[in-house]
Amino acid sequence: MRARIENLIQTARSRPGLSALFLGAIAAFGYPPLHVWWIAIPALAAFIALLREAKSWRSAAWQGWLFGWAHLTVANNWIATAFTYQSKMPEFLGWLAVPLLCVYLAIYPALAALAAHVLSRRSGAVGFAFVLAGAWIVAEWLRGWVFTGYPWPPLGLMVLGGWDHPGLAVLLPWMGTYALSGLVVLLSSLLLLRAGALHRGLQIGAFALLGLGMVVPWEDFQPDRQTTIDYTLVQPLLTQEEINDPTRFEEQFERIADLTLPGRERSRLVLWPESAVPDYLEDGYPQRYYTRMTSGGDPEFARRRIAAVIGVDATLLTGVVNLDFQEKAGIRSVVSARNSVLAIDGTGDITGHYAKAHLVPYGEYLPMRPILEPLGLSRLVAGSIDYVSGPGPQTLDLGRHGRAGIQICYEIVFSGQVVDPANRPDYIFNPSNDGWFGTWGPPQHLAQARMRAIEEGLPVLRSTTTGISAVIDANGVVRASIASGKADAISGTIPAAKPPTLFARLGNALPLGWAAVLLLLGVAVPRLLALREPRG
Repeated sequence: MRARIENLIQTARSRPGLSALFLGAIAAFGYPPLHVWWIAIPALAAFIALLREAKSWRSAAWQGWLFGWAHLTVANNWIATAFTYQSKMPEFLGWLAVPLLCVYLAIYPALAALAAHVLSRRSGAVGFAFVLAGAWIVAEWLRGWVFTGYPWPPLGLMVLGGWDHPGLAVLLPWMGTYALSGLVVLLSSLLLLRAGALHRGLQIGAFALLGLGMVVPWEDFQPDRQTTIDYTLVQPLLTQEEINDPTRFEEQFERIADLTLPGRERSRLVLWPESAVPDYLEDGYPQRYYTRMTSGGDPEFARRRIAAVIGVDATLLTGVVNLDFQEKAGIRSVVSARNSVLAIDGTGDITGHYAKAHLVPYGEYLPMRPILEPLGLSRLVAGSIDYVSGPGPQTLDLGRHGRAGIQICYEIVFSGQVVDPANRPDYIFNPSNDGWFGTWGPPQHLAQARMRAIEEGLPVLRSTTTGISAVIDANGVVRASIASGKADAISGTIPAAKPPTLFARLGNALPLGWAAVLLLLGVAVPRLLALREPRG
């Protein structure tokens, strides 16, 4: 691996800007569905070596931005596919939207590169490695919440193992996702150290941790345990081409009902995906809003029909859309919507409600609507009303069917923001519509759900419209799944939760603490040990 990295570096030195772009793109191959981390890590290491030779802070920031722009553009290419399902939007805009979004997202790698250059100019290779790793943690953390945040994908996703083992992500309970990204940067940096016993020791340790961490089946040391809660998880294969077609709503219900009916005599938790039910199930709406329903315009009848499908001793968690109204001049009109999950018991009563908190800008709402709508940009969202966000992570008490934490769709990618720490759930339910995520989006989405399971010590159950649906245990191991493009259901017993992990107790204070340690080591230790090397 070292020879491969050094060859990359020699080629890159002549054109640092172009090389940063190229290496950033190659490093994105470390994410699913390709997941060729043994190619991505050398590319990242070559970029770090190139960055260390930057002659000025401007050059360092520029190289960091170029690397980040190419890296995140390739990794997020699935966003462009979403535009193919916007009937009012020219499809080619999708291929412009991704690089334009990454113009902003690349600011965060640029900030990490800038911090490493400024803080470690006299600290040598080891100091640079520690400072860059600490700065990368802070930069990814910022990317996860500034302007509502967009943390997809974190660099640490590269070292998540295959479906049957967590890889280096086994460290997540003691580090958190952002610190795992910092560890990837640190290991990549140490792979290129030269000369000196200390350097050789650090380099051998980096190779060993990276190599063994990605191949050892760590789950063997954490045997799978189960709860007493049975589940039936449904993937109905509702494609984007049909999902909003009212003429197919009844057919869609019959499809999901047929997959759900087996086992209705048991006490079980039934899981349907986001966008599974087109009907409005809450009472009290003006009757005109119920006319589009498949169940004769009666929400109570719609709930009773669902109850007959799931069984009298069951609880259903399903994605729905709920509406909010305002009365003006005696007329009640809708003013906003909520992307929601409802809990419905075996009698058809609504027993719980969760509203999505992390909404998708330009997808579920239009920022600055009074300014952008007159410019014609309302075409970026479906309909003329915006979704409104819920209060954040909540736990629904479902009685004998356990305490359910809910995270709708891409909410699951927000590390440290998926669980109510004051009311810890037994499991997390992650309903999603991945039908517009292209080919790269669904496997990346699943991978990030696995990371949440590991760092929180909680099983995650994903029910999606088109795949990939999965049951993930608290070790991040996929215990059951339904592939993309398939209509099916899986049944079993929900894996058990672990005791709260260190990350579950501390949240993102933990990776920020690791960042502080790395920055301190990078700035102070090389000076104390007189580990100074000539640059270049």
